[in-house]
Amino acid sequence: MTPSLLIATNNPGKLLEMQALLTGLPVRLYIPRDLNIKLDVEENGSTYAENAALKAVAFGKASRMLTLADDSGLEVDALGGQPGLYSARYMGSHDDSDADRRAFLLKNLSGAARPWTAHFHCSVALWAPDESIQYAEGICPGEIIPQERGSNGFGYDPIFLLSELNKTMAELSMEEKNQLSHRARAIQAARPLITRTLALFE
Repeated sequence: MTPSLLIATNNPGKLLEMQALLTGLPVRLYIPRDLNIKLDVEENGSTYAENAALKAVAFGKASRMLTLADDSGLEVDALGGQPGLYSARYMGSHDDSDADRRAFLLKNLSGAARPWTAHFHCSVALWAPDESIQYAEGICPGEIIPQERGSNGFGYDPIFLLSELNKTMAELSMEEKNQLSHRARAIQAARPLITRTLALFE
């Protein structure tokens, strides 16, 4: 019987990326909707890893499946690392649109000298039914630019420039993004953890 792995997110953009990044593993992938799991986990941790673990534990206990969750954020040097942990609720609410958050970020940067160097950070947590949790991380450096470019991706992708490619994250194909992004690097680091953990529960 093929083992199962639950991707613990309700974010459609993240789901697409994570499903692509996990292809080739000997698992059947599930998303919360497949199991009729509806959770809104309060992300009140003090680090990305803590927030990822909160989601992995909540969804894992609800499903009793091996569960993978992530937390990620954009850290802009000129803003002292903001929005960081609060990237998804930078204006105070999850209900604000991605476009609103990008506009708010650019407004806050308007008086700062360029280049606006920044990086994306991603931590993933892997919860197993024996209650163990393992972690992996990924970082993608770049800079913020004032004009949006590209229609792929989500969040801050259209204003996050990968300097060596002269492309924003939103101008990358899914294949390119899944080689370079912070989430890609974190999940690539997690793949051996998933494989080893699956072997323990066969």
